[in-house]
Amino acid sequence: MFRLLLRSEQVQSIDALDSAFNLMDDVHTNVIAGLALDDGETIAAWLPEADVEFGPPVVGFPVSPRSPNPPRAFSLFDGPDVSVIGADGKQVPVKYIGLDAATGLSILRLETKNAVSADAVQARAIEAEPVNSGDSVLLFGPEPVTKTRPVLARMGAIEGRVEGIVPAPSGGIARFKVSAAKLSKANIGGVAVNQAGDTIGIIDGLEGNEASILPASSIKRAAQRVLERQASVPRPWLGVKGEAVAALKLDQILNHGWEMPRAAALAGKHRGILLTSIVPGSPAERAELRAGDVILKIDDKDIQSADEFTWWLDQAGPSSSVEFTVARPDRPVEWALNVKLSGMLDQSFKVNWRSHFPSAQGFWLIDQGIETIALKPLVAAQLGTTPGLLIVYVDPVTAAFEAGLEAGDVIQTINGRPVSELRTTPKSDSYTFEVIRKKQKRVVKVAAKKK
Repeated sequence: MFRLLLRSEQVQSIDALDSAFNLMDDVHTNVIAGLALDDGETIAAWLPEADVEFGPPVVGFPVSPRSPNPPRAFSLFDGPDVSVIGADGKQVPVKYIGLDAATGLSILRLETKNAVSADAVQARAIEAEPVNSGDSVLLFGPEPVTKTRPVLARMGAIEGRVEGIVPAPSGGIARFKVSAAKLSKANIGGVAVNQAGDTIGIIDGLEGNEASILPASSIKRAAQRVLERQASVPRPWLGVKGEAVAALKLDQILNHGWEMPRAAALAGKHRGILLTSIVPGSPAERAELRAGDVILKIDDKDIQSADEFTWWLDQAGPSSSVEFTVARPDRPVEWALNVKLSGMLDQSFKVNWRSHFPSAQGFWLIDQGIETIALKPLVAAQLGTTPGLLIVYVDPVTAAFEAGLEAGDVIQTINGRPVSELRTTPKSDSYTFEVIRKKQKRVVKVAAKKK
């Protein structure tokens, strides 16, 4: 919960908790529907708070043998229970496998195959059924049931029509849009079904009276990625901002260091992504990409739009190497450049940290892969700890993680100085953190991040 606040509200400290906030109460999340895949034991569901609620899982990065246990959910309390209610109303246990960040879907595995009853698991396989503009589809979602207060408890279907199809660069459908009346945010996560009763996708977004549908083929690929890794799969991260050359005017290309003849030739071909900025410390910076460079191809596939660029990066996956064909303003010929991607479950947070949190203390810690939120005395007492900086996440590919810092630790001092007194960025080859973990004081030494 604190990590969700930190990311969505830009909250830097918790000063007090409302009397209605009882840490001993059960906490639930609303789940509209889960899509049971044809193996009878895998369920794909839209759980947007998954990586916060279930804690940061291991995402396949190499970890030193000296490392502590993998990152886990917020450690002051027990982790959440996950269960599925089948068509017969019975509750069955499931294991949360992980989040596929490329689609936003969470993958669950039933502890007992077909435990949600035969009716709830489709008899036919979920395939990439043909979808055509003008087709009628049914969008399933909750209907309000009013008694003493509104409760979303009954599932209903809204009839809609396919209005637009976005083709995938690799073939097939990347997504499609359905227009329908009476759509609301409650429909996100609901299942889309064609007139033959085939499941054709999951609603993953709304824009006015149009629902964006993630097709069945993408759902199956998401499930496969997570099941192969048995953990969450982050989106590949390059660390650039850019614009499609086809969408730029000639003077915009010239403003990034290109001379007229080559800029005109570049614009005439209508391909490539012109990089406008590079994130410090990113895979792009390590590969020595620069603002003004144009990425023309990914693994020999021509790039004409930002959507194509994102699609092919997603297909490559995190921790993979890709080959870019690059053109540079001051280099007369194109050349091939190999770049090793990294992965992030939430790419925007680290990039935007500087603007949201200008304090040296918070900025320095996030650069070390440590996300924190300050606990004031009253809240610390309610949590059974002491005031300080509560760690809500430690990046699993950092020295801080290897040294043993964990989510749930409360930082008291850094290099002997109370965190409340730190006003400038500490400078040292290593840092000594004094933390409180489960009411016990611990000392953790961390090597400084190398620039």
